[in-house]
Amino acid sequence: MTLTARLTVLFTLVAAAVLLGLGVLVAWSTHLHFIDLDRDYLLDKVHLIQKTVDEAPNSTELSSKLDELLNSHQGLFISVTRGNEQLFGKSSITFPAELAARSTADQPMDWVDGERQLRGMSTALSVTQASGGATSPDQGVRLTLALDTQHHAHFMHMLRQKLAIYVVLATLLSGLLGWWAARSGLAPLRTMKERALKVTAHKLDQRMPIESVPVEMAELANSLNTMLERLEQDFAKLMEFSSDIAHELRTPISNLLTQTQVTLSQRRDPDTYRDILASNAEEFQRLARMVSDMLFLAKTDHGIQLPNREHVALEDEITSLMDFYDAVAEEKELRLRVVGAGTVVGDRLMIRRAISNLLSNALRHAHPRTDVELIVDPQKECTNLCVTNTGDPIDAVDLQRLFDRFYRVDKARAHPSSDGAGLGLAITKAIMLAHGGCATVTSTSGTTRFYLQFPGSQKSRFLRVTSNQPQTTTSAE
Repeated sequence: MTLTARLTVLFTLVAAAVLLGLGVLVAWSTHLHFIDLDRDYLLDKVHLIQKTVDEAPNSTELSSKLDELLNSHQGLFISVTRGNEQLFGKSSITFPAELAARSTADQPMDWVDGERQLRGMSTALSVTQASGGATSPDQGVRLTLALDTQHHAHFMHMLRQKLAIYVVLATLLSGLLGWWAARSGLAPLRTMKERALKVTAHKLDQRMPIESVPVEMAELANSLNTMLERLEQDFAKLMEFSSDIAHELRTPISNLLTQTQVTLSQRRDPDTYRDILASNAEEFQRLARMVSDMLFLAKTDHGIQLPNREHVALEDEITSLMDFYDAVAEEKELRLRVVGAGTVVGDRLMIRRAISNLLSNALRHAHPRTDVELIVDPQKECTNLCVTNTGDPIDAVDLQRLFDRFYRVDKARAHPSSDGAGLGLAITKAIMLAHGGCATVTSTSGTTRFYLQFPGSQKSRFLRVTSNQPQTTTSAE
């Protein structure tokens, strides 16, 4: 069922319940009101008959006056008895035995006699004796009277019919009004639906209306707009990623295809084939590294689990990497420096790969005869590793996308001194996210600083190592 239909049904059920309860209340109150009226009527006749009995000098006069009373009150039935003797009673109805046994007239009794519906009561009368002028109550005289309530029953029947018809019609009308109210109230949702139908892969700029919807729906519209904004950004990244990966794969594949076709165009000597195969192997290695990096990043998108958790001394990993990158630093006349030391918890190989990516990136972009610093800064809640190099300044727009896949600051998509595919920084960020940390970058006045923040309170000490100098010094505390 649609939301409009659900609200209409619920509103109709609520209206039906309320109207039905109101109808039952009216019918029951009317019924009780008739009971009160009949009781007052019967009590009034009891008092009248008591006065008639008191004023009648004998039984003949009493019967005459009671006949007059019955003739003037249609639907009234009277019976006066003393013990088993019937003093008066020309009734065509039968009084139930339990009615005559009642000693009070507080509550009338209802019964059915043939086609008549009766309501009556029974009470004892006080009878005075005229002889001797003295009066004495005679408790053996009982008055039983009844009232024909057929007109009340007919009225209640008609009332219940009219109430039932009213409840049905009012329920239907309430349902129609509920449908109209629900449809009008849900109009903003239909507007949001129409906006959502306009969203396609090529048109993700549609947003849900916020100002024109009720407050209750504004939060939903805002959440949907936030979702659409994320989808638009992610889709744009995906399109760019697809374009980048096609560009990165096209170059080595084109090189391999061209070189192979040229080689097969004529016979070559074995040394030439060997050189060509060696060149092809280099391209295959580059493709293999790219595919491996892409698979690693794909795993991180679904949440990567650390293969091993151990205490890793950052200064040890940095020192090992410095031994490996010494040749590159000497070639570019760079000096590597390490300041500080600290221990973090994580996977040793992944942490080394993250540091290696930042170090190779710093060496690649640093100006000759400058320093590349790796600073370990242990703090109470975390341990920071900063890799600093001096080179060309990076624009603020590029800084926001440095950790995107296949993104390079230089628009030519290639760097003369590197055969990388632009995945190193993206892998570094993924590794830090897997460790519960983060990777950030700043660039001011040509000084670029990459920060790796490892979570947790870590043990630390101070260590300073300088590479590419005649003398290496180390101090610890």
